[in-house]
Amino acid sequence: MDSIKYIIVIGASAGGFKAIIDLVSKIPSNLPTAVFVVLHLSKDSMVEVLQHHMGKYTSLICRIPQDMEVIKRGYVYIAPTDRHMLLKKGLIRITKGPHENRWRPSIDVLFRSAAASYNSRVVGIVLTGMLYDGTSGMSAIKRSGGITIVQEPFEAEFPDMPTSVINNVLVDYRVHIGDIGYILEDIFSKSIQIKQIPEDVMIEAEITERTVNSIDALEKIAQQSTYACPQCGGGLWKINNDHTHRYRCHTGHTFYEKLLLESQAESVEESIWVSIRLLEEREKLLKTIAKHDCESGNMELKAINAARAEMIETHIIRLKLALEELHNDGTIAQDDVA
Repeated sequence: MDSIKYIIVIGASAGGFKAIIDLVSKIPSNLPTAVFVVLHLSKDSMVEVLQHHMGKYTSLICRIPQDMEVIKRGYVYIAPTDRHMLLKKGLIRITKGPHENRWRPSIDVLFRSAAASYNSRVVGIVLTGMLYDGTSGMSAIKRSGGITIVQEPFEAEFPDMPTSVINNVLVDYRVHIGDIGYILEDIFSKSIQIKQIPEDVMIEAEITERTVNSIDALEKIAQQSTYACPQCGGGLWKINNDHTHRYRCHTGHTFYEKLLLESQAESVEESIWVSIRLLEEREKLLKTIAKHDCESGNMELKAINAARAEMIETHIIRLKLALEELHNDGTIAQDDVA
């Protein structure tokens, strides 16, 4: 571990499979480094496929790590599916903590933990991907004295992630993948200027690792908002001094502002569908009762229950129209797919 000069952390999402392989193939094998990769994949995906293909194009050793594994020079560590990968001094943590930005593994989790453990000795690289994961993590790396690199958005298959970083972080390099190998060689040839790790970066990394009481810690870095977490219902806290406008609940779920809006829309949609189902069941039952009233000759009661069923049908139509409006205003988005 002492022979490692820089830690390289890489994050990608949609379109990232090929981009990661292209990048890793260009990292000189003689650099004193260990490389860590997070690629957004569904929980049913086999990250071993990425490991296998990557191994064909690099002499670095590609590995899916275990929890508490010792970091070694010359390795590329790939986050397993449905697990966060965090870094401690000399060690890798693999945890099943709460989703961040609706993802596990999360790029922000890896990047933030790297910044908290290795401050100015971190090189962060964000590649192609949809939405915003990686922006906050790159900010943590930059503020801790590390080096930030993004793939040129015009080259990226999906430019959202690199564009988000560029819009929120003063990045050191905005380049094509083919140039990153040369840039890394230049970075490694220079001396490191050690910088103090910001307290909020340390605290948030500790919250993610669950080594501190999250409620007490959140009070130091965030302000409690009026919003509830769409995933667990807990109160959300708005992180202070964060250009990305992030919210975190004490359970650990984290959302960028726009993702919070989309998650709220999904919760509303789900609630409306539940209401529609219950109303449809009630409408059917009222119609059945009205039929039985008719059969028993109680026409007055039959008319009352039939009218109630008709009113419920009107409510169902209105709710379905509300669902259409919810979709049409663009707040319900497709999931980010790798």
